[in-house]
Amino acid sequence: MSFTNFNLNPNIAKAIHLCGYTEPTPIQTLCIPDILKRKDMIASAQTGTGKTAAFVLPALHQLSISKSSNKVRVLVLTPTRELANQITDATNKYGKFLQLNIVSLVGGTSYRQQFKKLSRRVDMIIATPGRLLDHMKNHALDLSSVEILILDEADRMLDMGFVDDVSEIASHLPVKRQTLLFSATVDHKITHILKNLLKDPILIDLSLEKLTPTHITQELYIADDIQHKNRLLHHILNNKNIFKGIIFTATKANADKLSKELSQLGHLTSPLHGDLKQNVRNRTIEQLRRGKIQYLVATDVAARGIDINDITHVINFDLPRLPEDYVHRIGRTGRAGKSGIAISFASRHDIRMVEKIERFTHQILQREIIVGLEPSSKSGMAKNKKNKQFNVKHKSRFKTKPQQVGMPKKKVSAPLQKAKNNHFKFKKKSKAA
Repeated sequence: MSFTNFNLNPNIAKAIHLCGYTEPTPIQTLCIPDILKRKDMIASAQTGTGKTAAFVLPALHQLSISKSSNKVRVLVLTPTRELANQITDATNKYGKFLQLNIVSLVGGTSYRQQFKKLSRRVDMIIATPGRLLDHMKNHALDLSSVEILILDEADRMLDMGFVDDVSEIASHLPVKRQTLLFSATVDHKITHILKNLLKDPILIDLSLEKLTPTHITQELYIADDIQHKNRLLHHILNNKNIFKGIIFTATKANADKLSKELSQLGHLTSPLHGDLKQNVRNRTIEQLRRGKIQYLVATDVAARGIDINDITHVINFDLPRLPEDYVHRIGRTGRAGKSGIAISFASRHDIRMVEKIERFTHQILQREIIVGLEPSSKSGMAKNKKNKQFNVKHKSRFKTKPQQVGMPKKKVSAPLQKAKNNHFKFKKKSKAA
C-alpha cells in the first residue's frame, strides 16, 4: 500500500513525499482510513511504529477540508512536554504547505508568549493537561468547536495522575466530536476509565506484536549495591562502543548526581528531568541530537517523546517502576530500523521487576557478567539455581487478544517455554574486551 491510497489533501501528500515516505507502517495502514471516516478509535502499538503520523495525517486532512473558523478544531493531549514538542514538530512538517495555525501549550514556557499565540486564530492545539487547564481557567481558550480530541500515550497519562484533568477538559468539549485514544499498550484499566469519552470505538491492537524489537539486544547485569552499579557503569562506558546513550535513573536527584559524577570523569553528559525548565530540556535534547553531548542521564520523562535515530545504547541504571516503562525506555534505541543495545542493572530487590519485565515482553533478559566485577553470592541472584523465585512464571498477560481491525484474528502468542538452565547462566566476558 502507498500513502496515495488514502487520498489525502495534495499538500499533505506533497509534504509526505518530501519526507521520503512512500509506504505507511502497519499502524498507519489500519488507523488512517477509519479516522478519515470520523470513527472513534482506541489504537495501540509499540513505540517507534509511526503512531504520531497515524493520527496527525488524518487530523490535518480534516482541517484542510472543513470550513475554517476562529476557534480550535483539533485538540491533542499528551503527558509530557517532550512528546508535545515531538508531535508539534511532526505536525508542522506534515502540514507545512497548509495555511494552519498550530499552537503548543506546555509547562515550563512563557505564559505571555502562549497568550500571544492564542490571541490569533488557532486551528490545532497540542498540549499537556496541566497547562491547558491553566489557560482554560484564565478564559484564554474556547474549546466549544473542537471536532477531534486525540489522547496520545493515554496509558502514561493515567500513570501520571491526569485522569481528572482529562475528564475536566473533555467536559468543555462538544459532545458530538471524534475521539482518538493512542497508546503503546491498552488494558482494561484504560478502557474502563476513559470509555465515557468514546462512542463505539474501533479497537486496533498491535501492542503484542514484538513488544521489544528483535534488533534490540537486551543485557542484564546483577549488582550487589549502588557502588557495584557505578563500577559496572564506568566499565561499560569506557569499554563499550557507545555512540550516543541514555542512562535512566529512578529519581531526579539521582539523575543530577550521576550526570555530575560522569562529567567529572570526562564524559559529555547532561541531566534531563521534570524539575528543569522547558528551554533547558529542549536545549539538552538538541545537544544530544547534534552530538554535543554523548549521554543523557534521565528519569522516565525522557522515555516517551525523544526521537533520535542514532542512539545506540540505553542503560537502565535503575529499573523502571512498571514493565511498560521498560519497553518505552529501550525503545529510544534501535530507531528507524537500526540495531540497538539495552543494558539493565538489577539487585536482589529487583527480582520481581525482572520477572514482570520478562513476562510482559515474553523474552528472557540475557544475564551477563564482567570478569573482575562479578556479583557476590550475597546478591541473591548470582546463581539462579539457588533462587527458585527468580524463575520466570510462565503465564500469558492476556486471556484473549482483541481482534485487529482489518487483519485476520490471531490467537494469543504462546507463553514462554519453560526456561532452560542455560538461559540463566552468566555469559562471561573479559574485562579487557
